[in-house]
Amino acid sequence: MTNRNDTAAPRTRTGLALALGAAVLLSGCATTANPKDPFEKFNRAMFSFNDTVDRVALKPAATAYKNVTPGFVQTGVNNFFGNLTDLWSSLNNFAQLKAEDGFNDFMRFAVNSTLGIVGVLDIATPAGLRKHNEDFGQTLGYWGVPSGPYLMLPLLGPSTVRDTMALPGDWWGDSWTHVNDIPWRNGGVALRAVDQRASVLDASNLLEDAALDRYEFIRDGYMQRRSSKVLDTDKAQERADKVHEKLEKVQEKVEAKLGVKLGPKEVPEDNGDTAAPAPAEGSAPNNPPTPAPVSSEPARK
Repeated sequence: MTNRNDTAAPRTRTGLALALGAAVLLSGCATTANPKDPFEKFNRAMFSFNDTVDRVALKPAATAYKNVTPGFVQTGVNNFFGNLTDLWSSLNNFAQLKAEDGFNDFMRFAVNSTLGIVGVLDIATPAGLRKHNEDFGQTLGYWGVPSGPYLMLPLLGPSTVRDTMALPGDWWGDSWTHVNDIPWRNGGVALRAVDQRASVLDASNLLEDAALDRYEFIRDGYMQRRSSKVLDTDKAQERADKVHEKLEKVQEKVEAKLGVKLGPKEVPEDNGDTAAPAPAEGSAPNNPPTPAPVSSEPARK
């Protein structure tokens, strides 16, 4: 039997060489039409290729899988492969100096791999261990490596130059790629692809029905999402929400002790219907009194 470590290194070097070769070839196809997408001509060709593969093979398989497979089986498959990513996510969190998230993801992997029956059951999420999904591309971005231009990879889908260079690391960090039994490994890769495609069937159907450029929509959405994950803007919003909740609890306790409401006072809007206040005694009125009408008839004696 071949040693797993003896085969992983050549695969990693081969993947890195292919990624570098693709980047060099693409550099000759660059145009200045869109600085964020200089390889648009190539990317649109790959998008059309991927779309054809999806319509002919992947989408029909995902539709059949979703319609035939019981829901609890789909959940178990998704949990199993998701659990494998938690270990690599933990290592990337540590590499980004986010120790708390790193321990969190490692505990997710440990709990779900044991109590969750090798990850089929997600015990960690109800226990308060949040999933993070960190990869090597995000780690490179954390340390200042720019994303580079947008790339549409054949079969793999949306990416960037930085994320493409990180693919060999992510492949090595995926525990399933180290399975020595080739039929089992390939079968698992196919099952994971079908399961992931089935999870976004409804969203893709809405996107196909919408009258828009699907290539641009996917490109812009991917770039924004990757930037958000590298900068952790979603975590910043989460921290802000937690701080706001704590401040509200403190205010409620103070109000309970003082017996008063400390919230902002509402100022009634002046819509013209409110009567003007009466003038103070001894002060001149704002408006002079209206004189009594003068009668044209002579006064009676």
